Amino acid sequence: MHSIRNLTVLGTGVLGSQIAYQAAFHGFDVIAYDLTNDAVSDARARLTKLAAVYVADDVVGATAESTTTALNRIRFSTDLADAVSEADLVIEAVPEDIGIKRALYEKLSALAPAGAVFATNSSTLLPSDLKDFTGRPDRFLALHYANNVWRQNTAEVMGTTDTDPAVYEAVVDFARRSGLEPIELKKEKAGYVLNSLLVPLLNAAAELLLEGIAAPETIDKTWRIATGAPTGPFQIYDVIGLKTAYNVAVANPEPGSQAWAAYLKANYIDKGKLGTATGEGFYRY
Repeated sequence: MHSIRNLTVLGTGVLGSQIAYQAAFHGFDVIAYDLTNDAVSDARARLTKLAAVYVADDVVGATAESTTTALNRIRFSTDLADAVSEADLVIEAVPEDIGIKRALYEKLSALAPAGAVFATNSSTLLPSDLKDFTGRPDRFLALHYANNVWRQNTAEVMGTTDTDPAVYEAVVDFARRSGLEPIELKKEKAGYVLNSLLVPLLNAAAELLLEGIAAPETIDKTWRIATGAPTGPFQIYDVIGLKTAYNVAVANPEPGSQAWAAYLKANYIDKGKLGTATGEGFYRY
């Protein structure tokens, strides 16, 4: 298995942009793909802001020069065939919708080089849910990033029973060379390690709100003061993105999840309040 050098990121939303920039900052050549020119334009602005954040947050090695160099390592494309034509690794970071992901992999399998590795950044779906649509189950796994990747710099690596061990090790090596701490999972687990810990907290917060027990600000304040955590669950929701939270809730048939999806749609999604990405969610930014 050759060392990974060229990265393509599919999807330039909040996390997709972070994945692309983190890799470019650590010297990888990156192509960032999205469907439309408008999406690409938004990504350019998002990445420019990220460069400034790296400097402001004193990321090791981040200077005006190095962050500009990183931006110049990223090329944008709205042509999927062009975007993956020379990829060693393709990381998929599209909406958390299994239909969208499966359709994308069916196209991708015919366009990417035979040696390219595919990785899903899905936070809720197992890679085995998608592997049969990739055309290369032995070269497919999950690579899950935490939001604010330059600070919360974990990369959870989770293969399937079909994943070639050499491919798994190559992705672990890529994560480490990207300035991340690889979190190696020994077998598939919905939610990986991070979300297996985080999701119960978020669900409990949603339940408290839906039952009228307390307001988001009160719930967050309680969590911050009592645990010493820097952010509360509704602040975390805003960072994750309320559209992502909605998609996850819709996919769960449990009545509580459906009620949460309906609440998010009526009060936030339909009003364009999607979290930090749009400047307003449970809080204004």
